[in-house]
Amino acid sequence: MELFKTERLVVKSLKAEDRVYFAELFTDPKVLELIPQKAFTEDQITDRFNKVLNFELDDLKYKKCACGIYETGNTELIGLALFLINDNNDKELGYRFRVNYWGKGYGTEITKGMLEYYFQQLKVSKVTADVNIANSGSVKILDKFMNPVSEFFNERDNCTDRRYEIEKNRWLQQWE
Repeated sequence: MELFKTERLVVKSLKAEDRVYFAELFTDPKVLELIPQKAFTEDQITDRFNKVLNFELDDLKYKKCACGIYETGNTELIGLALFLINDNNDKELGYRFRVNYWGKGYGTEITKGMLEYYFQQLKVSKVTADVNIANSGSVKILDKFMNPVSEFFNERDNCTDRRYEIEKNRWLQQWE
């Protein structure tokens, strides 16, 4: 099921054949260093993949969901668009890309696309994003679209995160 397109990307549900690239996103040390996160075991990858494989559109409103990011015209999974819910029960966006797809502007493109989807399709009033402050690439991207509101120590990932947010009315003023 396709959710949305951007200029160069398509966001849609994952397929069984995406598993190898999905696993890479949870085991590649370069990807995980920026989150930071420990590499998943095979059992953890299988469990997570099976949970996200068959989501329903309504799940995006109530549950955490991961969708595949693909280049237009290419069937190979290049990243994940993460529709999350933070500790304050706010909608949160997240993303990660395979290393070969870094530095192409895809992070900026997917962030803008996800915000548009949250506000126009899911009709939410506010979206947040948390980022490890050492992840300078994602910090720059979020600075373009959202406002930093707090920093806190993330015990699970053992890093300092910055929380960003933007409300729908502000988004509409900026981008419509």
